[in-house]
Amino acid sequence: MRYRRDQATDGRDQILLQLTFSAVTPLGQVFATGELSHDRVSRHCLPERRHVVTTEGSLTLRRIAGALFLISALTFATAATILSATFDWPDILREPADVVLTRFASGGPSLVWTWFATAWTYAILVVPILLLPTVLGRRDDVALWVATFAGAISVLLALIGFLRWVFVVPPLARMYQDADDANRAALAAAWLSQHQFGGALLGEHLGQLLAIGWSLTVSVIVIRTRVLPRWLGVIGLIVSVLYLFNQGDILATALPGFPVFDLAGLIGSTAWGLWVAALGITLLFRRSSGQRSVRSPDATTATT
Repeated sequence: MRYRRDQATDGRDQILLQLTFSAVTPLGQVFATGELSHDRVSRHCLPERRHVVTTEGSLTLRRIAGALFLISALTFATAATILSATFDWPDILREPADVVLTRFASGGPSLVWTWFATAWTYAILVVPILLLPTVLGRRDDVALWVATFAGAISVLLALIGFLRWVFVVPPLARMYQDADDANRAALAAAWLSQHQFGGALLGEHLGQLLAIGWSLTVSVIVIRTRVLPRWLGVIGLIVSVLYLFNQGDILATALPGFPVFDLAGLIGSTAWGLWVAALGITLLFRRSSGQRSVRSPDATTATT
């Protein structure tokens, strides 16, 4: 029995010795020639490795970003259309407190929920905006990252502007409805203060400017690098500049007589929303051309 066990052990040792010799022999040749380097050691001793070069991000992440751009654009457009039909938004934003607060109070809880839906459907945009540098394979692009953070901040500012209609305006409208003339004057002043700060300054002026800055930067990068179809970048530039003209209407609330392009808000915001939807569709359905399987240059099949 001992003889058989020793014989089996010797057999295993011989197999192990052969495997070790076959693996070490190429390395010994390298030492013998005096050409010891990382590349030669890797070429002789390391197994073959393959990796995927991805210049536009993973396909899954690309589809998630595209779907979120599209979902946000469509759901926000739906909520905004309902808001326009029930509350005359955005034209009512330039009306005095007596008109706005009276109309708001008569809208009831359904109007508050409409504003709530408008706010959070727009807020969805922050996620695909933050994903876009990775999706486009441009994580080292400083300009795109600056624009990305500007776009994310713009969504936050717009969210504040929208949510004040959920948390700030309702109590003002209820108090205004039950107040006498003296108290109504005070409530109108309170309304104007929060409206100019939360609405005109944060949501409209800063929020829109940062959003336009984001879309302009993305459009320029698309045109220069062709990471997406060139037509998408050209249209993005056009709609961004058109949307920029809406700043005249916002500045006129603080500077009476400032030139106003009346249709810039409607046409610009609508066109910008359609461009966001087109961006989402492009990311969602366009086949990525940046993925290919290649053999690692420093790792090839081991030779024995």
